[in-house]
Amino acid sequence: MNRSRLARLALMLASCAFTLPAFAQLLNPNTPPPDNAPSSLPSLVSNQPQPLDRIVAVVNDGVILQSQLDQTMGTIAHQITSSGGKLPPQNVLEKQVLQRLILNQLLIQKARDNGVRVSDDQVDAAVANIAEQNKMSVPQMQAAMQQQGVDYASFRQQLRDQLLVREVQQQVMQSNAQVSDAEIDNLVASPAFKQGEVHLARILVGLPEGANAQQIEAAQAKADKIESELKAGKDFAALAVSDSNAPEALDGGDLGWRRVDELPPAVQQIVNSLQEGGYTEPLRDASGFTILKLEGKRTPDTKQIVTEYHALHLMIKPTAVLSEQGAQDKITKLYQEIVDGHADFAELAKQNSDDPTTANAGGDMGWFMLGDWGSEVGKLVAGMQPGQVTQPFRSPDGSWHIVKLLGTRQADKTRDIEREQARQAIAARKGQQSYEQFLRDLESSAYISIRVPELADDANLAGGGMQ
Repeated sequence: MNRSRLARLALMLASCAFTLPAFAQLLNPNTPPPDNAPSSLPSLVSNQPQPLDRIVAVVNDGVILQSQLDQTMGTIAHQITSSGGKLPPQNVLEKQVLQRLILNQLLIQKARDNGVRVSDDQVDAAVANIAEQNKMSVPQMQAAMQQQGVDYASFRQQLRDQLLVREVQQQVMQSNAQVSDAEIDNLVASPAFKQGEVHLARILVGLPEGANAQQIEAAQAKADKIESELKAGKDFAALAVSDSNAPEALDGGDLGWRRVDELPPAVQQIVNSLQEGGYTEPLRDASGFTILKLEGKRTPDTKQIVTEYHALHLMIKPTAVLSEQGAQDKITKLYQEIVDGHADFAELAKQNSDDPTTANAGGDMGWFMLGDWGSEVGKLVAGMQPGQVTQPFRSPDGSWHIVKLLGTRQADKTRDIEREQARQAIAARKGQQSYEQFLRDLESSAYISIRVPELADDANLAGGGMQ
């Protein structure tokens, strides 16, 4: 494994097979093991007796054990087969999974060195989210885990580690995500900005940094062979799983939907020349040889017409001198005065509301789109008629609220939405570049030793911090 290979794993964290959705998939007690799953792959975090462990890789002062590799192999194999994919040979899967574990180990170590912490509340929220995905309570999920031989403490630790990794990723990507108005202007004015989105998949035959002529020739030959297999009718996703060196290989090479303006200009031209289902010849780039497949295209509406809402808001917040019950009683009394016609909503908001953003304006929230004031308010006003007042409702922070809808209107937000899309696209591109450089720096200063020769990646020479 080399620096460029590790950098290409940057997108892994968004779709790696041992993130939260993967855990959720494994909790269905009615799901039988896949027919083509290798029998040697154990279930996730099994508490059943295992053979004597061995060290598979050393990563700085940490190690990756055979049991960790086996457990993650089981998780990924389950994901591939349950989504209808075909498993690659076991030795191929082992190498790819090991590279994922090495990157994960490096990022967890970096998080801890930088003092990044994940609270128990954050882990609890992640656990609750997985339980909700499985339509069960947390105690029910724990019981299901126990029945399937999944160790709950190990499960929580893996969740904590993944939350650490995500926090590091977000910190690095946001550190260089400042976008100027001039950058937004230039992108919005560019022809590529109007071209919408493309759904891409790729197969990458990777090359190490500073590859010599022999390595380049071998990679070109492999890429040409893959292209020949595609022309012969072999499935693109199956070839990606078995032959691609890209981080999304185990997802069948799926890159998802990408804005055309986020792609390099040369790639934009090539992709625009493809028909849906078509693929490119091997393209040489800094990472190696890439074959792209166009899965689909979609063009956004030229006009972005949205519904805006105008409403009044009154909030009563519990304090040291006003208990939660007292806050509820107070807002109930105010609500009754409003609906009985004994008081004006705006005047009561001026006199009583604890909302610092709207109280002085008589509770006036101005014109807003659904979601601007939170999902709970959005859901309520979406079902209201002008003049209607909500019953008092409690928000998660313990505050009590009532809202009166004054009216709705249709507004052309095309320019605002386009500029926000442009800002997000530029920030994402800058963040990704920062993150890839961060990974290169992280790997170059790391000590990594793969202790099982058959798991060493033959396609890449040891370099940088690799041993």
